[in-house]
Amino acid sequence: MPRPTGRVLTLLELLQSGGIRTVAELADRLGVEGRTVRRYVDQLIDLDVPVESVRGRYGGYRLAPGHRLPPLMLSDDEALAVLLGLIAGRRAGLTTTDRAASETASAKIRRVLPKHIARRLDTLLEALAFTDQPGDFDTPDAEVLLTIADAVRHRRPVSIRYTDRDGRLSERTLHAYGVVAHSGRWYVTGKDTRIDQDRTFRLDRIADVRTLPGSFETPAGPDPAQRVLSAFATAEYRHEVTLRIHGTVEQVRAHLPASVATLEEHAPVAGEDRTAERWLRVELRAERLDWLPPLLAALDRPFVIERPDELRDLVTALAERLASYARQA
Repeated sequence: MPRPTGRVLTLLELLQSGGIRTVAELADRLGVEGRTVRRYVDQLIDLDVPVESVRGRYGGYRLAPGHRLPPLMLSDDEALAVLLGLIAGRRAGLTTTDRAASETASAKIRRVLPKHIARRLDTLLEALAFTDQPGDFDTPDAEVLLTIADAVRHRRPVSIRYTDRDGRLSERTLHAYGVVAHSGRWYVTGKDTRIDQDRTFRLDRIADVRTLPGSFETPAGPDPAQRVLSAFATAEYRHEVTLRIHGTVEQVRAHLPASVATLEEHAPVAGEDRTAERWLRVELRAERLDWLPPLLAALDRPFVIERPDELRDLVTALAERLASYARQA
């Protein structure tokens, strides 16, 4: 029969799984009487675990937000999932400025793992290989990230101090629609009230954020992730490129994703297969054009360059080089 201490820890694990647990349910899971459950709850409260009593027909006990983190009860699979998530997050750059927090959290979990689970984890890490190198990303301040996330949830405007890519510092009032993680960076998208237009900002370039009084309504339209991708595709760069490509949406998007280009798909005529190849209008902006000719060659679909003429010259030059290489013995 389990000792009382073991039952108290089992009670904590049950409460940490979320929701309200009735006394009868807890008594059945622990194999004790209802009054014993109440005694175990009192022991958890004496340990500063924030257990809350809920009255009513469907009442019972639940964990309430406390002033400190209660002891965590993780199963073997849960501990492995958390550690692998921390490793993946560090490699993807999805951390905050306090990068040591991820490492210390990993160390704490590893320290309490049973030996056989720790050996399994070490075996996995030794066998695990990545196809990409870990990124070196600029990461946001944790307080900035959490404050903006709270403003998104409660639709509260925020004041931010932002440094753009040219090093210019400005203060803006933002109606934040959502926080988006993309390619190892954190972004916030919303309306910049100073210019009354939607904008996307990198969170690592926000030095300070303050929640302001008032509220706003999130407009209908694309979700935050789509807004961020569209912002990348239409950002101000040196060259504006317009193409017509003959193919399916899937063929074009495989080489020109939504974060790179906007795609105008003409509605098929009556009876026409939606998956059939057709001429699609593609628009994108780029600081340089030298990466586009190889991409168009890899696409291997008929295309027409509408602008700029410089891109047409670069494609012609690439074709001539490839032809000369093919003629060499």
